[in-house]
Amino acid sequence: MSYDRYDIAPENFDREVSAFFESGGRGLNVTVPHKERAATWADELTPRAQRAGAVNTLVKLEDGRIRGDNTDGAGLMADLTRLGIEVSDRRLLILGAGGATRGILGPLKERRPAELVIANRTAERARALAGEQGCRYDELGPFLNRGNFDLVIHATPLGLTGDIPAVDPRVIGPRTFAYDLGYGKPDTPFIRWARQYGAAGVAQGLGMLVEQAAESFRIWRGIAPNTADVHRKIAA
Repeated sequence: MSYDRYDIAPENFDREVSAFFESGGRGLNVTVPHKERAATWADELTPRAQRAGAVNTLVKLEDGRIRGDNTDGAGLMADLTRLGIEVSDRRLLILGAGGATRGILGPLKERRPAELVIANRTAERARALAGEQGCRYDELGPFLNRGNFDLVIHATPLGLTGDIPAVDPRVIGPRTFAYDLGYGKPDTPFIRWARQYGAAGVAQGLGMLVEQAAESFRIWRGIAPNTADVHRKIAA
């Protein structure tokens, strides 16, 4: 098997992905900004992809149809478990209301947090997503202050440009664990910001990347890889 990268402009998504599968491709991972488009393009969706309204894994079925799935939530939960981070009965804040957030909301809610708040620069988008998922929302800005959260998850694309969301640092407290869905070397801007304001612990999304990839591999090949060696190599 081979696994390659494809840089596709949003306006060319349908054509390029169709050509990939018509040429014999068996599966694709989909990243920003294509996750929500992939959900409307696929012939059918798994329940978790349907609930998220976003797809990060496409697989060609035996009858030729394309199924969309979302392994982001499973990847995040597996990594939080690996890190020993508890979600049940905790206060959670997610920064961002795009496709990345859609993929992780369902599994986080299943763990029954005490409170789950979505904050986004555009309040309308956060309001719409919170309404769908039955959680709270707020406008992302310097005035967001609901006190300290136990877990703050950064799910905006701002790290790609070296920026961080405009958010009141008081969301970070001495018991807060800050998790960035993005990753970089040595640290992402969000991780540096969280450290600056005293987060108890931090993690980048490399662990989630490994775990969601393993779940995608299971979907394509029917085999669940052992990720422990991969985590050890990344940490080395």
